[in-house]
Amino acid sequence: MPDPRKLLALAALLAFPASAALAHEGAVAGGGFLTGFLHPNLGWDHVAAMVAVGLWGAFLGAPAIWLLPVTFPLVMALGGALGVAGVPVPGIETGIAASALIIGLAVLMAWRPPLMVAAVIVGFFAVFHGHAHGQEMPQAANPLAYAAGFVIGTGFLHLAGISLGLFTASERGALAVRGLGGVIAAAGLGFLTGTL
Repeated sequence: MPDPRKLLALAALLAFPASAALAHEGAVAGGGFLTGFLHPNLGWDHVAAMVAVGLWGAFLGAPAIWLLPVTFPLVMALGGALGVAGVPVPGIETGIAASALIIGLAVLMAWRPPLMVAAVIVGFFAVFHGHAHGQEMPQAANPLAYAAGFVIGTGFLHLAGISLGLFTASERGALAVRGLGGVIAAAGLGFLTGTL
């Protein structure tokens, strides 16, 4: 039977085809599954937040290691439906940037809130990410395939975060994971201020 850590490491490698383009600026709208899959991987703000969710889940351990990465895409799909329906959600860009900042800080500070609090925080930010994806879905040639693609693409980014988060098994690894949380938080601040 394959080693789960090796599978997660492979998932992490496959999840990082990101470019510097912001995924929610319409650069990839108009396709089906593959376009949707690539969409969350093409914006550093999305990548940072998705990896942070996986990191935080791994840092918190079971059951958060699976609950947070499952909560995010489920609530993100609801946010996507709001975007498709044209329901306005204020502060989309701010919410996306703040997600990397806040969840990155949670990892950096080794914050261990009750599981329900962590899930609510992750779900809150998922609405912004989903809405950004959903706003572009009507232009997709196959909206359902596009939605499936962006949910699965998000899942791979969460797996990348979980893979990196497995290093928390050692003291040095836990420090490295917390440091990565700090890098993600700094990136989130950069997204908020427009310097990144």
